[in-house]
Amino acid sequence: MSKFELMPPPNAETRKALGEYSDFLVSLLHNRNIETAKAAEAFLNPSYENHMHDPFLLHQMDVAVWRILQAIKANEKIIIYSDYDCDGIPGAVVLHDFFKAISFSNFYNHIPHRHFDGFGLTEKAVLKLKGEQDPQLLITIDCGTTNIEAVALAKKNNIDVIITDHHEPKVKLPEAVAVVNPKVGDTYPFNGLCGSGVIFKLIQALILKGDFKLSPGQEKWWLDMVGLATIADLVPLTGENRVLAYFGLKVLRKSRRPGIYQLLKKQGVNQALVSEDDIGFTIGPRINAASRMDTPEDAFHLLSTTDETEAKTRLTHLEKLNTERKSAVAQITKEVHVRIKAKEAIPSVIVLGNPDWRPSLVGLAAGKLADEQKRPTFLWGRDGNGIIKGSCRSGGGVSVLKLMNEIPEFFSEFGGHHAAGGFSVAEDKIHKLPTGLENAFVKLGEAAVVSDPHLVDMELLLDEISTEHLKAQNRCAPYGVDNRKPLYLIKNALVKEVVPFGKAKEHTKLIFKTTGSAKEAVAFFKKPEDFALTTDENQTLSVLAHLEESFFMGRRQTRLRLVAVV
Repeated sequence: MSKFELMPPPNAETRKALGEYSDFLVSLLHNRNIETAKAAEAFLNPSYENHMHDPFLLHQMDVAVWRILQAIKANEKIIIYSDYDCDGIPGAVVLHDFFKAISFSNFYNHIPHRHFDGFGLTEKAVLKLKGEQDPQLLITIDCGTTNIEAVALAKKNNIDVIITDHHEPKVKLPEAVAVVNPKVGDTYPFNGLCGSGVIFKLIQALILKGDFKLSPGQEKWWLDMVGLATIADLVPLTGENRVLAYFGLKVLRKSRRPGIYQLLKKQGVNQALVSEDDIGFTIGPRINAASRMDTPEDAFHLLSTTDETEAKTRLTHLEKLNTERKSAVAQITKEVHVRIKAKEAIPSVIVLGNPDWRPSLVGLAAGKLADEQKRPTFLWGRDGNGIIKGSCRSGGGVSVLKLMNEIPEFFSEFGGHHAAGGFSVAEDKIHKLPTGLENAFVKLGEAAVVSDPHLVDMELLLDEISTEHLKAQNRCAPYGVDNRKPLYLIKNALVKEVVPFGKAKEHTKLIFKTTGSAKEAVAFFKKPEDFALTTDENQTLSVLAHLEESFFMGRRQTRLRLVAVV
């Protein structure tokens, strides 16, 4: 039985304040802490002009703008140094597109290799770029805030560094020309921007101060990349991020980028109907596949090219990489299953590794295994520099962060949250890690458990679900962190049929007997037995589910996405 918590209904004061909206929409707004007409208007109708902050409120933005304008005027060589994920890469595309638009061409995009270079600006990269490109200015995107030594080395080599980032700063900042980060200082009203969001604010500031021959509002066309990154990087979809994600999706639906068009076409996604789910399940994984399996530049070129033929070639390569990624994760999962089967008993905390596994892939396998075994799972591999790195997933109520905090001496580095984390371990400690984590689990006992019930927005009657509910729900989209997708409790639903489907019957469909719009519920990569369902006809069930619209095979359908049977 899945635990859930039904959220309390709005009180009379909130209902009165939001009286212009339906009771259903008022409940959704109330559950997102929106209680006033002004807050509801800002949330339901984001405004690019009215709900964005002055970019010059960001720490040292004025200095960064001055230095970049100086570099452009003097035609200095500029390096765009971005992270390799689905935040850094779109951010690199945005700055690349801006430089192209103002006819500045003396720049070079560099993206570190995930397996061999690791995260952030490194001393190795500084020396390589100095020798190969001899830049005068280096601009980071989505990294650099903690890279004190690398920035010092750049300075020693006469390379000015401007850091644009959103990661947590340490007490000491690098001696860069400027550190533009919403988490540095207290002058910016919103600290939740992702890396691409920060670089977009820099471009806004450059346009305000520079004398560029750009069309009014031209920068809005680059919001497709900013919205993509904001949703993919799992930053809070509130405040300014809601504006960026909201308009980012609007632009993405009209984007002229051949790579985006080809990618969506290949996956059978109607570009005009792209949603946050398409970013999470279709676009994001393919962008990230480039750095997990090969060179992240492949994804950068797919997004930045204006050439149809190049876009097709790049996409073919990315699809190949994504297939290889799935195959590699399946191979890791298979090996883990064999090794677990060989054990006399499955430990309370699963810890397994192989020096041949790529650290960039073990998190995906750890997630699958943790869900299967319903216990914390730590998997590790070795990166291109010989460092042992891993990922962990909770698989239930036990916090992986609490486990790691109990034995910090075992890790060179670790971090994350209750459900997922990452770590690196010294060579002489890796074989002691299983015992260390098992002891931590026993010592913590109940203290290791984190109660995380499903938050349910309201109860719905299956027969009353209509497209009007869907329209109202869509007004609160896009959904993500801090604006979770609404979840509903549906009691006493009469299920005519339980249908396993897919090549390996790995998915589940429920067909309801109802007069409402939602005739079906689906769950992907979950079999009927995962819900303790039988395939008997005419079962009466109570379920937790999301309400959604499907456009599969061109057929518009209102349906439920099954989360749990309760």
